[in-house]
Amino acid sequence: MISVINIIDDTMVDGPGFRTSIYCAGCPNACPGCHNPQTWDIHHGTMMTTEEIMERIEADPFADVTFSGGDPMFQAEGFAELAETIKARTKKTIWCYTGYLYENLLSNPQQLRLLKSIDVLVDGPFIQALKDPDLLFRGSSNQRLIDVPASLVEGEVVLLDYQPTKL
Repeated sequence: MISVINIIDDTMVDGPGFRTSIYCAGCPNACPGCHNPQTWDIHHGTMMTTEEIMERIEADPFADVTFSGGDPMFQAEGFAELAETIKARTKKTIWCYTGYLYENLLSNPQQLRLLKSIDVLVDGPFIQALKDPDLLFRGSSNQRLIDVPASLVEGEVVLLDYQPTKL
C-alpha cells in the first residue's frame, strides 16, 4: 500500500515525454520553499494498492512513470513493489524524485530494492538558495539526475547526460 496524494496523467514536467506521475504523501525532509508542502504528512494521502495504481499506469500505453511526492523513498517498500510490477508488466521507464542522497539510499535494504527498479533518480533536498528555474527537471542546482542502472554497475554515481531534442 502507498499513501497517494494524487496521480497526474500525461504530465510533461516530471521527466521527458508524457508521464504518469504518482505524488505520494510523507516526507521527513520539509525543505524550506518546497514545491509540495501539502505532501509532507503521510496521513494526507489515500491508501492505494499496487493494482489500483497499475490500472492508471497501464491505462496510458504511451506515458512513462514518475514517482514524486512527498518522498517516495519514505515509502520505499510500497514503491519497490510498484516499480517491480511496472518493470514486469510494461516497458515504461521510471523516474523518481527524492530528498535523500543516492549514496545514503544504498545502505537501506528497502530503498536499495526500489533503486534497482528505477531508471533515473533525481536526488538531494531542494535548497531555496540554489533554486534555478532554468534547470531541467529539478528545482535547485544541488540536485542530480542520476542514471541508476549505470551507477549500480559502476559502484559510483553516473550522471544522466540528458539533452532534450529541439524541434
